[in-house]
Order: sequence, then structure tokens, then C-alpha cells
Amino acid sequence: MKHKNTGIFGIGNPLIDVVINVENNDLNNLGVEKGIMHLVDEDRQKEILNYFKNAMPIFHPGGSAPNTLIACAGLGITGVISGKIGNDAFGEIYKSQVEKYGIISRLVLGDGTTGSSIILVTPDGERTMNTHLGMCQEFSFSDIDESLLAMAEYFYFTGYMWDTESQKSAINHALSIAKEKNIKVIFDVADPFAVQRYKDAFLNLIERDVDIVFANQTELSILFDTEKIEKATKSLGQIVNVGAVKLGKDGCLVIDNGNLSKIPSRPILAKDSTGAGDMFAAGFMAALYRGSSYTEAGEIGGYLAEEIIQIPGAQFERSVIKQLNEEISWTQESPN
Repeated sequence: MKHKNTGIFGIGNPLIDVVINVENNDLNNLGVEKGIMHLVDEDRQKEILNYFKNAMPIFHPGGSAPNTLIACAGLGITGVISGKIGNDAFGEIYKSQVEKYGIISRLVLGDGTTGSSIILVTPDGERTMNTHLGMCQEFSFSDIDESLLAMAEYFYFTGYMWDTESQKSAINHALSIAKEKNIKVIFDVADPFAVQRYKDAFLNLIERDVDIVFANQTELSILFDTEKIEKATKSLGQIVNVGAVKLGKDGCLVIDNGNLSKIPSRPILAKDSTGAGDMFAAGFMAALYRGSSYTEAGEIGGYLAEEIIQIPGAQFERSVIKQLNEEISWTQESPN
């Protein structure tokens, strides 16, 4: 297979993750709903940080799509990350992270603060995010490197990009380029909270513009108004040819043009679910780029998700992802 110059072009929200281990009653005291992403302002973030002033947070450059693209780079796939950061200390940290992993940066600087997310991790490994988008929300179609996108094999984005009109206009512009250049479009619906806000828009988007969809069980239940995962998965398969439904400890389901495969999970001890979906997406896309079948891609995506939830944070250290890349039984298709 002859690959294009760029493997994956991704657009996302570059965020600094502030990870804090908490108890369930802390969430109750703060009045936050467990397991979802809350969009908050800077004052609310300060209130939460003040509540945990005696905690010892861990800082990671994050954001869903950037996490995925950085991991893909660690797996040897040429990728581009596009997004907007502030001209501040957090922005400098982000740029250095991108350089370290060897991904092509199309991060642009805005006149404001770099976005951040306070991630509260309960003892069961569930994460609750309190996110201030900062400069992310001002990303627009003029910030896209159209020539690099045109050379990509896959265009990847998440449902988090639907939170402002500016971001949405950028995605729609990128989708028009993808359609013109015959680029495969991969969409991760991202979060139950996002699905609740944009359900109808997401359904239309999937049916009209998307080739491959990632969703978890909760997100799929909201999309199709049913708790029956078999029914929801069948409904998804009626509007998109390929999809992966993440079932947590029960593994995942892969849809391949009407055929359904169940991929079991390994028995592991989950410490922190942060980044599980991002690493699943990275493994899945890297496997596809190397020539794997959709089922094989689901297996590799599941493997990386299981690895990340055994450690704190949403991203592997560079040495770790390099080692994982060597251990994975890839379909040997050169990515160059």
C-alpha cells in the first residue's frame, strides 16, 4: 500500500491536565456529576483548586485529540496536531511535548490563556473533568494548514470541537477538504456530556460525513435512546460502515460493514481511566494505517487502553510508548 505524506491530521483542544486523586464525597461537596466533562470558567477552576489546596496534583499536557495524536507519533505514525494555545507557560510546555514525540505541530498562538482541565480521579478509576477551554475555543477555519490536511490519509477529531461556533466552523471546513481529497474521516463522540448537548448534530454528522466512529456504551445509549447495547450498536451500524464501541472492562465491539465482532478485555487492575478512550483511538488508527483489519485494530486499541489505565495520567512516557510499539504484533505494512 502506498501511503500519503501525512498519516493522520487531527484537530483538537490542547489542554493542560491537572490530575487530582479524590474521594466520592469530594465530588458531592463540590456539586459535580461524576464521570463526565464539565465546561467551567476560570473562577470555578480556582474554586475547585482551592478545595484541594492540600492535594498534590500531577500535571500532564493533555486534551483528547492531542493525546491521541501524540501517542500515534510514539507508535511511529506521521501525524499533525492542529489546535490553539496561549502564549504562556502552559503553552510552552505543550510545544515542548509535541517536539519530544516528533509529531508535526500546527498549534497556533492566541492572545489569552492555554486551556486546562482539572481531572478528579475517584478510587474506582473514574475521572470527572472540569475544563476551561481558554484559547482552544477560538480555533477557527483560518487556523487550519490546508495543504498538510490535503496530504493526510485520515482526518481525526472529537465531539469536544462542537462547543463553540468558531471550532465548529473549522471542523466543517476541514470536512469539506477531506471530502474533496478523499480523506477518511474518523470521529470520536468523546463524552456523554457532549452527546447530550449535540445529539442530533452528531447523528447527522455521522451519517453524512464520517467513515469511522468511536463511542463508549454510555455515549451510544444517549445517541440512540436505548440502554440495550446490541440495539444501539445495530443502529450505529445502519448509519456508518465502521465503528468501535468501547465497553470498559467488557472489552469492545467492532462494526465492519454490517459484521459485528466482540473483543474481550484482559483482567487488569485499573488505577485511572484518564486517557483510555484516547489511547484506544491511537491504537486503532495506528493499526489501520499499518494495514490491519478493523477487528485487529480494535484489539490493539483495547490493548493500549488497558495499558494506560494501569498508570496515572492520560499519556505514556515516550520510552514506554516506544516499548509498547516494539511489543505489539503489527500487521507489517510500512507507514512510509
